[in-house]
Amino acid sequence: MAIVVSLSPELEARLREKAAKQGQDISFVAAELLENILDWELQDSEAAIKGIHQGLEDFEAGRFRSFDDFANEQRRKYNLPADS
Repeated sequence: MAIVVSLSPELEARLREKAAKQGQDISFVAAELLENILDWELQDSEAAIKGIHQGLEDFEAGRFRSFDDFANEQRRKYNLPADS
């Protein structure tokens, strides 16, 4: 399947340089990059959804603390002023 994508001259140059360094065809490198970013995006979304579900389960089970407690801990941990 052919897809036409318009790239800025700078991005095209970067892509061509990467393909040349790898000794690969520019189309192959572009497809590989797209596949990698799409896989990463899917994994990132799945991890975020899992984290949200875990947070909701923790909240429902009473495993939470106030924002003030959290903020105070962060201030102590990172030596931040009390008014931050």
